[in-house]
Amino acid sequence: MNKLWLIFAQSVTVLLAIFFIVSTLRPELLPWTPRGKLATVKEAVSVETAPRPGSFYAAAEIAMPSVVNIFTSKEVRMPSHPLLDDPMFQRFFGERFESRPRRASSLGSGVIVSPEGYILTNHHVVEAASEIQVALVDGRNAKARIIGSDRESDLAVLKIDLDNLPSITFGQSEQARVGDIVLAIGNPFGVGQTVTMGIIGALGRSQVGINTFENFIQTDAAINPGNSGGALTDTAGNLIGINTAIYSRTGGSLGIGFAIPANAAKQIMEQIIETGNVTRGWLGVSMQDITPELAESFRLKKAGGALIAGVLKNGPADEAGIKPGDILLAMDGKTVADSSEMLNLVAALSPGKTVTLTILRNSSERSVKVKVGKRPT
Repeated sequence: MNKLWLIFAQSVTVLLAIFFIVSTLRPELLPWTPRGKLATVKEAVSVETAPRPGSFYAAAEIAMPSVVNIFTSKEVRMPSHPLLDDPMFQRFFGERFESRPRRASSLGSGVIVSPEGYILTNHHVVEAASEIQVALVDGRNAKARIIGSDRESDLAVLKIDLDNLPSITFGQSEQARVGDIVLAIGNPFGVGQTVTMGIIGALGRSQVGINTFENFIQTDAAINPGNSGGALTDTAGNLIGINTAIYSRTGGSLGIGFAIPANAAKQIMEQIIETGNVTRGWLGVSMQDITPELAESFRLKKAGGALIAGVLKNGPADEAGIKPGDILLAMDGKTVADSSEMLNLVAALSPGKTVTLTILRNSSERSVKVKVGKRPT
């Protein structure tokens, strides 16, 4: 009996050894291998290029072709040496040493937003530029012209005339959330197109002191000089913001960057393309935030709303009876948190529209109807 078990064990051992050798050296001989062979070269390549966990390759590949490098040049006159302005010096040497104009160049980024060649970028990227060159990822270059520019939002629309232009898809920036992963694409320091990754650190960031109208997406994705006007995208490669500025004491990224939400940028762009400029609502008042101290002096339960510090004579608010010292609490039923939010809400209104303001005067609330005017440029 023991002899039979020994023969059985030896046989199993030999079979296992043969199976191991065949499966290692010649697996195509095994009957259950598909088509009697290993994966083809094509299948192996597809495995190599398949999406990898934690990689944003697909999003970058979608968005990068639509992000362009912008090179601008303008003529500037350099200040002369103070000695050259001295009358005694000019008496002997005349005005032969007058300052001569020089050409200054700068760089930035932009985003192709339509196959027709429209490009969104920052106003400060193309401000006062006499010549604008756009370089695409595919190696093509084109001279761009300015369709319109809006200093107060720091946005500009350019146009180039090329065929087969890759345009980005607008995402839903209003659905962005703190903690969402984002990609910043641009041309930092002129080194070439670069993708950086981070998260959204804050939404609705205002009172930064950069633009008149501020409602920024804050991100820690590295944004540096040259990134201005570039794309901030979600992990699907959709545009959710136009990179605009950074908070920095060194000139480089410190992890605090700001982008204009794509939905606001799109509205401004459409106005610029249609009319060449941006039309905003206006009430003719100057506003001030309600601090805890002001809230206490006005006997408010909490700090909130906006104090009307001044009213322009014959302006829309003045004609409606608004007075300095009134506190704006709501506009058409929407609560006003501070002066910055009030400014953005009014600017979004169409001139000629009538809105109902809820104000606090002498500790009593009242409603006032105001016909919105057109904001002066």
